[in-house]
Formats: sequence, C-alpha cells, structure tokens
Amino acid sequence: MLVERLLARRTRAASPPLRITLVDPYPPGAGRIWRRAQSPLLKLNSMARDVTVFTDETSTIAGPVRSGPSLIEWAERVRDGRIPDAHIDDPDLDAELRALRGDSFPTRRLQSVYLDWFWRRTVAIAPPGVDVQYRPGTVQWVDDTVEGYEVALDDGIRLPADVVVYALGHNGREPAEETAALIDAAARAGLTYVPPTFTADADLSVLAPGDDVIVRGMGLAAVDAIVLLAEGRGGRFSRAPDGTLRYEPSGLEPRLHLGSRRGVPYRSKVSSERRGDPPAREVLTPAVVAELLARPGTIDFLDEVWPLIARELVWGHYRELFTGYPERVSVSWEVFRETLRVVDGDTAALRRAVTEVVPDPLDRFDVPALDVPLGEETFADAAEVHRRVRRHIADDLHLRTAPERSTAQALFLTILSSFLALSDIPVDRWSARSRAVDLPVTWHTFFSYVASGPPAHRLEELGALADAGVVRFLGPEIAVRVRDGLFVASSPRVPGEVRARALVDAWLPGAGAAASDNPALRELATRHGREVHVSDETFTGSLGRIDTDADGRVLSRDGVPHASLFAIGPFTAGMEAGAFTRPRSNALSLRTTDRVAGAIAETVATVSERRRSFSR
Repeated sequence: MLVERLLARRTRAASPPLRITLVDPYPPGAGRIWRRAQSPLLKLNSMARDVTVFTDETSTIAGPVRSGPSLIEWAERVRDGRIPDAHIDDPDLDAELRALRGDSFPTRRLQSVYLDWFWRRTVAIAPPGVDVQYRPGTVQWVDDTVEGYEVALDDGIRLPADVVVYALGHNGREPAEETAALIDAAARAGLTYVPPTFTADADLSVLAPGDDVIVRGMGLAAVDAIVLLAEGRGGRFSRAPDGTLRYEPSGLEPRLHLGSRRGVPYRSKVSSERRGDPPAREVLTPAVVAELLARPGTIDFLDEVWPLIARELVWGHYRELFTGYPERVSVSWEVFRETLRVVDGDTAALRRAVTEVVPDPLDRFDVPALDVPLGEETFADAAEVHRRVRRHIADDLHLRTAPERSTAQALFLTILSSFLALSDIPVDRWSARSRAVDLPVTWHTFFSYVASGPPAHRLEELGALADAGVVRFLGPEIAVRVRDGLFVASSPRVPGEVRARALVDAWLPGAGAAASDNPALRELATRHGREVHVSDETFTGSLGRIDTDADGRVLSRDGVPHASLFAIGPFTAGMEAGAFTRPRSNALSLRTTDRVAGAIAETVATVSERRRSFSR
C-alpha cells in the first residue's frame, strides 16, 4: 500500500526521475504472511466484503484518493472478465474464486492473488519517470555514505539509496526468557516443544499421531494449528442428518489438550446484521477525549479510558436490543437509556436493573461476563470443565451468528469505534505503563478476543473435534512446567493435571525489535534507531518497537529524526492499525500509510532539488 500511496502523488509532469526498489525474500504484494506457498486450509478472519487495500471517498487523507475493488468486488470482476489479468493457474484457487461470496472467509492463498494483482496494477500505472523494481532477497544492513545510504543484501549486492524505508511487516524474534527456558528444559528431557511462531512457518510434523500434546493459547494461532493437525492430516468434517457437524478422524491426529488464561477460545466473527438504531458514541465521545487531553499530565489507560470503553460497550449492546427488538424488553429505549446513565459503570447495579426489564438471560450483557465467561467457576473434574467450555462454544456461536442476536454486531461496531477513538490521543500523552503494557497487550488482546476471532465455522469445527475426542479443554489459568521428564499442565480451578511429551505455545512472538530474527530490523533497533523505552514515576519498560515520529521518520539513538530513514508497520511504536481494512471506513491504516508516503515524497523532492542545485 505504501508504494501505491507514493505513486499516487506523482503526476505525469513530475520531472525528477524516481526509482523504487522493493527488497523482500517473499513475493511482492503478498509478502511473508499472505504468500501463496502455504496450506490452503489457512484463512483470513475477515469476510471478503470487509477487505480492501484501496482508499475511497471516506478517506480523510492529504494524498489523492484512488479507489479500487474490495476483495469480493475484485473476485466478481475477475469472474465476469472485467479484470482479465489476475494470475490464477491453480484449479483449487479458481474454484474458490468462483464460489466466493461477500460473507465468505477467503483463504490466505486467494488473498495472495488479490495482493499480487494490486502490486502489478500499481506498478503498471506508474507515471513516466518512475521505475519500480522488485529484488528477491533479505537486507542485512544499511550503511551511511556521502551520497546517502548503501543497502547490503544477503547475496552480496550493494544498492545505493537516497531514502530508505523499512516496511518489514511481521517478524519473529529470538526466544524470550520463558521460551528460552522451555527450549532448554525440553532439550534436556528429550521433549518436543513448538515455541511461539507464525503458524504457517511452524514445524508441526514433530507432533506424532496419537501423542498427547498440550496447547497453550486459544486464539487465532491455536485455531490455525488445530486445523493443520486435524483436517490437515486427513480428517474430514461432515453433517449428520440433524445438521450437527461431525469430525471423522484420520488416525494421524495427536490428542490436543487446550488451555489458556480465559480457558475459552476467542469469540467468533459476527455474521448477523444490525436491526436497531445506528451506533453512536455515548461515553467515549470526542468531547470526552478533548477533556482528557486538556488535563495536565499523562493519561492512564486502565484508570481513565478503559472504564469509558467498558461503558460504551454496554450502551452499544443495549441500544441494539431495545431499538431492534422492543418485543424482548419491558420498557422503551428512551426509558432504559436514562437508567443506563446511572448504572452503566456499576456492574452489580447494571445486572439488577437489566434483570427487571430483560427477561431472556441471553439478551443480558456486561463486560466482565464477556471478558471472563468462566468467571470464578471451579470444576469437580476434567470432564466437567471440558463440558463447560464445550457448552460455552455452542452458546457463543449462537450469539454471534443467529440473525436474531444482532447485539453481537452492535458490540463489534462499538468496540471498533472505540479502537478508532483511541487514535485521537497522541502516543506521548499516555502513561509509561499504558504505552508499554496496557495498550499493546491488555487492550489489544481484549480487542482481538472480542472483535478479531476466528470465523464461526472454525469454532463449530472445534466443537466437533472436542466431540470426537481429538481436542480436550483444560480450563482457565493454565500453568505448564517440566516435571519428571514430562510437560505438566494444570488449572487452579480443576483437580488433577495433564502430562504430555509435547507442548505447543500457540501465539505469535512478542515485540522485540532488538532481538528480531530479521537482520535489518535488528540493526535498525541497535544502530540507526532505537526501541521505545518509557518511564515515569510508576513504571519503566520497553515497547520492543521502533521509535518514529508521526510521519514515520526513524528517531536516532539520541532522539533526533533521520531525514531520510523511514519505518512503517507493526514493528513501529505507533497505534497499531491492522493489515487490511473494511471499505468505506476511513481506515486508520490507510490514513497512516498516506501520511508516511507524503513525508517520503517530500524528502525525495528535497533530495532531488538539492542535487539540481549542486549541478548548476
């Protein structure tokens, strides 16, 4: 997207020639995460209608708007011949494209074709005087020169550059302390340990058929790993006559014992449509944000902002319930909203008020029950907690997919609005702990759990795997240690423990630019730039991400912006905006990319003008 935003600013009358060289070991457009060379079982967790890489009429950007098709619109145009140059030479991909609907969850492989087309289209319409090249390879380091920079590649090539942009995407890292200790303990005991990594890159072949495997984590990485270990090994899903999904094992699956802090998987994606009044910010309003910013000192996320978000979620749910389904409540929205103004921040009072006017327990909502669905429950044995989690999955699927349960859609739109509201708060106004822990970990994890979970059919499949005995649920607050030559997993809420010779930590590597497995990022963090370190009277820590200014300029070791070094992506310390975006949503990711592209374009123009001045 960055190259497209750069080229959008180049008019055909632009005189200085421009050469853009993209260096990447993976194909341009798709890159590492979305490359075609991965399992066809791995999917996006967004519907085809909710994915675009183009700006549109809603984009509040300084650069030109150049609209284009969303993923589903692109597929439709490929199907009817309006886009003739999509490169699909795989029968399975062609079949998927032909069957794709707006509410389909496409495979990463089909997304790679869309991104490849976007890249080739962007390059093809580059104006005269612009040369865009792709060079496969990995950047090892960047050196300063008299003329600018020299970029060293792993094949020995040295590329001269006036401006260097680090757009490195998602990266792995050297093992963190706990992971390193587990690697060492597993090696000494002869155990199998799969550390945090990107699922498509994980070597799951080390997990033998029939073996007991403890899996920590129940988010997207865990769901992907389970798919590869079950259906990826030949198992099959089918419908029973009553419509129940069943799993037919191949016999090659390991036995998977799943646990996490919550003890339940991420909430599934929502498929219902809103029926009630449109969402509106009632609590975390622009005026409230302005009031927060007007106060002296820093802003604490957990103390000052999270309570506002929690109240906003309550309003989002009940607005949809009362205005969309008045027959399921005993008072009008006009009456209940006055009650909400009094009790929305008091969970106990809220529950009492709701019980009086909302008869169906499934229509009731509060944030603690959403966040920790198992609450403080304890369980008599492993079978009981397994049944409880299995029941939770079934209930969650109903609430997130049944047409008459569209409060889940309202909740999604409300949390998305809250996410965007946080972008109005400059990063330097947050407290140290908020920047290092509460925003990138606590808030991001909660947001992902509620709004960025797996497609609903993946949770239905998880339930079928549980019914088939391939998956067992361990419960909440899982702890794992090595004892007597085995991995041992236990929950303080469940008697007993599970022992296994294999452990999978199913989550992505944490941020750690200075410890990255990408040599260019590692050098950037330790030589040209720095990780963001934050400190105040109550907290000191590192974000593990690269420090940049608002326009993406890398800050040097002493905090001065580099004139011609830029960085953009999830490894930088700005507000994380996601990989792709929903069409017509004035997406933060597109606004950020356009702003950085504008700064790069200004720098290129300055360099060109300086060279012309020297040559006169």
